[in-house]
Amino acid sequence: MATGVDQAVGMSLVVFSLLLFTYYSVWVIVLPFVDSDHVLHKYFLPREYSVILPGIAAVILLLCIGAFTAVVIWKNRKPKKVD
Repeated sequence: MATGVDQAVGMSLVVFSLLLFTYYSVWVIVLPFVDSDHVLHKYFLPREYSVILPGIAAVILLLCIGAFTAVVIWKNRKPKKVD
């Protein structure tokens, strides 16, 4: 069973993910239909960042997965037998 700290960390990650998803969804789906002089626009970055930032995050994620895979393969390789 998880401790109280583990549950608190898990809940904070869930809340952070929900907030990030909601922010991004409003930014990408709702904001294009709102007038450009509306006060809501001051809380969001320019629209081109809605493509750039997830792209950078995807590249970083792929690099981390590749580095992790390389480390695991490197540590699990067997030495060659010398006859």
